[in-house]
Amino acid sequence: MRRDIEKKFEEWKNENRRYPLLLRGARQVGKSYSVRKFGKQYFENIVEINFEQNPKFKLCFNTLEPEKIIESISILSNASIIAGKTLLFLDEIQECPNAIISLRYFYEQFPELHIIGAGSLLEFSLSQDNFKMPVGRIQYIFLKPLSFLEFLYAIGEIKIREIIEKFSWNDLPSKAIHEHILSFVKLYSIIGGMPAVVQEYISSKDIKRCLNVQSIIIQTYRDDFGKYANKIKYKYLQKVFYGVPKFVGKKFKYSKIDRDMQSRDLKDALNLLEKAGVVYKVKHSSGNGLPLEAESKENTFKTFFLDIGLMQNICGLNSELLLSINDDFININNGAIAEQFVAQELLSYQDFYTQSSLFYWVREAKSSNAEVDFIIPCCSKILPVEVKAGKTGTLKSMHLFFKKNNLSIGVKISQHSFNNTLPVISLPFYAIKNIQKIIKPFIQ
Repeated sequence: MRRDIEKKFEEWKNENRRYPLLLRGARQVGKSYSVRKFGKQYFENIVEINFEQNPKFKLCFNTLEPEKIIESISILSNASIIAGKTLLFLDEIQECPNAIISLRYFYEQFPELHIIGAGSLLEFSLSQDNFKMPVGRIQYIFLKPLSFLEFLYAIGEIKIREIIEKFSWNDLPSKAIHEHILSFVKLYSIIGGMPAVVQEYISSKDIKRCLNVQSIIIQTYRDDFGKYANKIKYKYLQKVFYGVPKFVGKKFKYSKIDRDMQSRDLKDALNLLEKAGVVYKVKHSSGNGLPLEAESKENTFKTFFLDIGLMQNICGLNSELLLSINDDFININNGAIAEQFVAQELLSYQDFYTQSSLFYWVREAKSSNAEVDFIIPCCSKILPVEVKAGKTGTLKSMHLFFKKNNLSIGVKISQHSFNNTLPVISLPFYAIKNIQKIIKPFIQ
């Protein structure tokens, strides 16, 4: 299973003065698999320490001197660790906070050694009051579930991915190809991008078995909450975890999660899940200029879930129903599936080295409400993006946003094929990665 992050690992390996990498991302998005594959391909050997499975290695980090740490690990693992030839992989690193702290000293005293740390729900450990992150001495890199294009590659539809990536206004896909690709959008919307679920589909082609794997992953998250949170915090984490998928794409209100719980407690749980990459906030921004964060409102936001497949599983959507619907399948659940798909794709193609962020615009007025689903930076401009789940739909909010912000171009994402009739360019769901390239010729 090839992941796009592998190119970043290769670039990192060849840097003259590299930082230790701390690979961040939610549980079971493929962190360990990706590092192992990279290590086997580019190094003579990989020494992997899993602190959860082998807690004895925690003692190696009672000192913060890299040479002594390496000596202890070499003896306990009976493996040679040679700078430039060995990849040292510290997995489940959240189980050993001293190992995270030690990364600073590897950077300062032993930078020639390639070292990567990774962990599940790492942020649960980082949020502890007595923990001090070695700021400025490590480099974060973020991994998410498989994007739609990675999914196509994984299931063997390499030519389709190539067609999408080589898009040209002078060579648009035929209607037959367009409909064929949409069938895979539908499949991805059911299976999602969690590697274990995708692997099950590759092996069995059985959707029900895939849903069973999704259920196992969901239960694993619940178990993790119990390990890293006290009983009181666990209750709120569980409420938010199961609540967010049911309100995807809607303005978030704590009362919708549970009217009887304090908003403060639910807010803490939501923030923790956001840091852990399980939930994503899309904050309101006025959209007057870049950066969008500068005019965002912390208390006005929508939420999206880690993965579209897990989202539908938690919502109890029936796979047989989803598979049986030919048209407007992505319109199920009042368009939430469509918005989740677009949000997940927009997040997937952001910079691997920064924490992902998304924004939207909303106007709440007594006489007339308006909302643009997403606003994104594009070619140093602001680009409004509307998602239309069905085959029809007006764009009143988009035009209001044009007028308010003196803009002249936007994007509609739907099941329709490509259309470059201004001011709103129409793109199909599968073209999200190429938005920047597609829009560039039209932005002045």
